Amino acid sequence: MKIAVLMKDVPDLVEDLEVEDGALPLDEMSFVPSEWDDQALEEALLIKEEDGADVTAVAVDTGDVDTMLYTALAKGVDRAVKIVGDFSRSLTNRQRAQLLARYCQNERFDLILTGVQAIDDLDGQIAGLVAGLMGIGHASVVRDVHVAQDRVRFVQEYSGGKMAEFDLACPALLGIQAARKPPRYVTIAKVRQVQKSAEIDEVEDSVGETPVVTVRRLYKPESGGHAEMWGDDVETVANHIVAILEEKKLLRG
Repeated sequence: MKIAVLMKDVPDLVEDLEVEDGALPLDEMSFVPSEWDDQALEEALLIKEEDGADVTAVAVDTGDVDTMLYTALAKGVDRAVKIVGDFSRSLTNRQRAQLLARYCQNERFDLILTGVQAIDDLDGQIAGLVAGLMGIGHASVVRDVHVAQDRVRFVQEYSGGKMAEFDLACPALLGIQAARKPPRYVTIAKVRQVQKSAEIDEVEDSVGETPVVTVRRLYKPESGGHAEMWGDDVETVANHIVAILEEKKLLRG
């Protein structure tokens, strides 16, 4: 079985985000692998250990994604691929999906995994967009992925803690919520060793005509008030509530 893991690097939220002239200074920020893509990578590696699958990590080169891909190689993927071209950090999900779908279509993967969403947009659209462009089956917010011949079985999560188990024919694309185990850790020394012994394959492509939503301005939310902690004494809390209602003239004598 051939598996692709679609990966993306996102702003490191350890740093305080600054907005300059209505936009984020992306070129000045540090980036890390998306945590949900890391979950998808771990799930792919677990499948590889169970069934001997061939795993490829794929990323669009919107900056320095080499470290992310070398780390994936150090963790155990068989191949790392970087889609290169004149791409900016502000590449939209629709444009990114077009590039990823075209590559995956050519490679004829049996199963494609990616994170359910990313912290820089939280829209969760990549999995559905890529699957739609490829015309293959898709499900998101899933976990517990297992493969058997030409089918994939998984659990999909719903609101309220409900779960459902599905069986889908391959090729298929899944948006991973969580892997069965925590993502494995590799040392910096091992990553550096892989950098000397392995290569990242490059595939050239370009963004075609795609619908684009223009972001006119970004700004930090302004605080509209503050919270008061009243403790857990029932009488104290009740007195505070009554005082607020009286102040707003919401109580009648």
